[in-house]
Amino acid sequence: MSLRSCLIALTLISAVCDTMLLPFYPQFFELEFNTSSPQHVGLYIAACCVTVMVCFPLWARLARRVGELHIWLVTQVISAGLGILCYYETSLSLFWLFSLAMLAFKASYLLIYPYVLRLESQHSHLGVVSLFFVLMHFGAIGGALIGGYLFTEMSPRFAFFVSAGGDALQVLLCLYLIRTLAIGWQQVSLPPVTRRTRIPGFIWLFGVLTLVVYFSSFLARPFFASHWLAISPDSNPLIAGIVYALPALMALMMLTFNHYRTRIPFYQWQRQTTFLTCLGLASLALILQSSETVWVVVTGRLLLGVAMFQVIVLLEVMMFANSEPALYATDFALVNVFQNLGVIAASFGAGHLVSQYSTATPFLYASGALALTLVLLLLVAVYKKRSADQPINAFHAP
Repeated sequence: MSLRSCLIALTLISAVCDTMLLPFYPQFFELEFNTSSPQHVGLYIAACCVTVMVCFPLWARLARRVGELHIWLVTQVISAGLGILCYYETSLSLFWLFSLAMLAFKASYLLIYPYVLRLESQHSHLGVVSLFFVLMHFGAIGGALIGGYLFTEMSPRFAFFVSAGGDALQVLLCLYLIRTLAIGWQQVSLPPVTRRTRIPGFIWLFGVLTLVVYFSSFLARPFFASHWLAISPDSNPLIAGIVYALPALMALMMLTFNHYRTRIPFYQWQRQTTFLTCLGLASLALILQSSETVWVVVTGRLLLGVAMFQVIVLLEVMMFANSEPALYATDFALVNVFQNLGVIAASFGAGHLVSQYSTATPFLYASGALALTLVLLLLVAVYKKRSADQPINAFHAP
């Protein structure tokens, strides 16, 4: 296997292992620890995000001196051991401790993304970002299906055994690459970079946009299975997992469409126009999912997959276009902080909204956040166009 193929396999395995319980945390804590509080679920997911948000920049800093493959080799061994401890633990407090410690080491997996982009030329970044977005969603498909199967046929805590097995498989892939390519533990020399005295403006811009997008995307995720089971009483967790994974299927279709779009006589919009249009479609898709009609919810999931694929891919492509290869990991870690802040806010917000109102309410708030962002971006674009008396985009990407 080539280096790129192994890195893709590492990404897919980690995505599957990390998403098995994501749609089912309310049911997981109720079955395994007799805890049914929506606020507890929101607090746990928020704690997971804080752990990744704090630890990933530390791994990015370490990667300036130590090669990524050697970092992953060590962290995956530790993650596997902590996953086994999570499987056997029956105390809720100790489960929190072991699972968050496991995520602290799993956060190093995020280095795969900037590492691959550093190996590729900038003109191929759109394809690479699209591919990794689909890989993460394919992982969501596999994770949701495995999680639904475990809830239906086995014990849900068995997911941690599966996760440990995935970590072991990743250790073998890392050993294979290190041995085959004779990669030393020290980081290879990177090209010189522009010295910074402060965080550049584009990081703040894309960071805020990323925060809003991930807040809206994650607000309804923890309770989607609960919402589906409420409007479709004849379903089971496996079917809920399949419906939850529909956006991933649409993301795969969009990846195929983007790959062949140059051969299709289809008008191509500018990146900024596509971004703004899909932001509006994502807002509409979230409203549809608040419905109590099954086919409307399914339509919303399909539309959300198309819209969010374009929104998130374009956000990341434009961010990396403003960065430098040697700073990809550092800049991605900074934007990842905003991403996790969005997920944290969504986790707290989801638990509160569901406990106070219903499982449909988070969809409405998520839709409103995207719609408000769209309106603000359009107003900024109009203002800049009038003030400069020429077309200027709301945000710049070379």
